[in-house]
Amino acid sequence: MINMGDKAPDFSLVNTDFKSVRLSDFQGKKRVLLFYPGAFTSVCQKELCAFRDSISMFGKLNAIVLGISVDSPFANKSFKEQNMITFELLSDITREISNTYCGLYNDFAGVEGYNVARRSVFVIDSRGVVTYSWVSEDPAREPEYDKVLEEVEKA
Repeated sequence: MINMGDKAPDFSLVNTDFKSVRLSDFQGKKRVLLFYPGAFTSVCQKELCAFRDSISMFGKLNAIVLGISVDSPFANKSFKEQNMITFELLSDITREISNTYCGLYNDFAGVEGYNVARRSVFVIDSRGVVTYSWVSEDPAREPEYDKVLEEVEKA
C-alpha cells in the first residue's frame, strides 16, 4: 500500500469515454484520488456526490479529482451520468492499481471472488508526493470531507 511521503506511482486507466488517463497527465497540479468499492452503491453515491458538490473548491486549490473503482467503463459512465459527476471516473478492471494504492475488500458484500477497491482517499502534491492518505477498513465509512479539503490546501 502507498503511504504518506511516498512518490505516487504513475498509472494509466480507462475513463468513461474509453480513453486512457495517466496520473502524470496532471503534473503540476494537486491530485485527489478517490478509490470507491462500486458504482451504484449508496455510500459510494453519497461520497462521489459530496466531492462533486465541492469540485469548485478543489479547482480553486489547483487540484483535480479522479474517482477509481474496479467497475467497467460502461458502469462508471452510467453512474457518472445519473449522478452528474463532473470529474473523471476511471476503471481499474485488473485491480492492479487499487491493490497497489489501497488494497482490496475481498468477497465484498458476501460475494465470493468479488474483490473491490477499499474506500480510500489520497492527496498528491504538485511534485507527485502523497501528502495525505486515508484507507477505511469499513466500506460503509465515509471520508472526512472537510479534512480532505484541508489536506489539499496544505499540499
